[in-house]
Amino acid sequence: MQSTPSVDPTLDIVAEIKRLKKEKNAVILAHYYQDGEIQDIADFVGDSLDLSRKAAATDADVIVFCGVRFMAEVAKILSPGKTVVLPDLAAGCSLEDSCPPDEFEKFTKAHPDHMVLSYINCSAKVKALSDIIVTSSNAEHILNSLPEDQKIIFAPDRHLGGFLSRKLGRDMLLWPGTCIVHEQFSEKELIKLKAKHPDAPVLAHPECPNQIVQHADHVGSTSSILKRALEDPAETMIIATEPGIIHQMEKAAPHKTFIGAPGADGNCSCNTCPFMALNTMEKLYTCLRDLGPEINLDEGTRVQAEIPLRKMLDLSPAQAPAKDLA
Repeated sequence: MQSTPSVDPTLDIVAEIKRLKKEKNAVILAHYYQDGEIQDIADFVGDSLDLSRKAAATDADVIVFCGVRFMAEVAKILSPGKTVVLPDLAAGCSLEDSCPPDEFEKFTKAHPDHMVLSYINCSAKVKALSDIIVTSSNAEHILNSLPEDQKIIFAPDRHLGGFLSRKLGRDMLLWPGTCIVHEQFSEKELIKLKAKHPDAPVLAHPECPNQIVQHADHVGSTSSILKRALEDPAETMIIATEPGIIHQMEKAAPHKTFIGAPGADGNCSCNTCPFMALNTMEKLYTCLRDLGPEINLDEGTRVQAEIPLRKMLDLSPAQAPAKDLA
């Protein structure tokens, strides 16, 4: 983890970030799980793939990715000619950590007749070992496009893989990775919360374990959860994903009440992603000022990782052709 940078307390940090953004011809991207203050200053707020696509389509010279490292890597893979920086280089991901490339390579080589589908929450090196990359929003569509008799390895999230396997009736070989945030939700506490709010639908991310998903009224990606939260007529909703998404919900529907699904202690504070929380306004300012820490990838890895990413873009529904993102 980087130490908190020393910034003049009298500095108007918001004004300085805006000034530097213009000076450096930069675009600021913020994931839904970032602190609300960072979301509010970003040019684009969304999920990781959507943000990378938007960054690739801009004429910006610099991409400031307020998210975690694998997201910034995707931006670099899709936009190799741009400078990509991350406020804190230590902002990793438990799913990425759960799938070391060397071990994963041995695993895939032991099953040469399997196609490798990897969730986007993995390192560039794991992407380079994959046949197709998927997101929580397009995985079902992509799986349905593959022959039913095609043997599949799904990595690194066993909960997302298990959800897809159950929903589609598709047997897959699952890598045993998990997200520490979504594993913190307590089924016991969720049931108690539902009893207090019997009319509140539960919206859950498929990275949640099955004991949480089975209580959900809607299961989907962060973008899907946000869309459902705004369209559902319910005035109160329970949200089973990282609570940063609630910031956008409250901005768009201030008349509604959104309650974070609880952890074992009965509150949602334990479900804040510790990696996302490493990015701060101060680090955003200094990374834009200094253009670092910068994301750099070995070109061989980048080129190999781009192949399954482009394949995903080609197979995804209602999206611009991959060639338009070069």
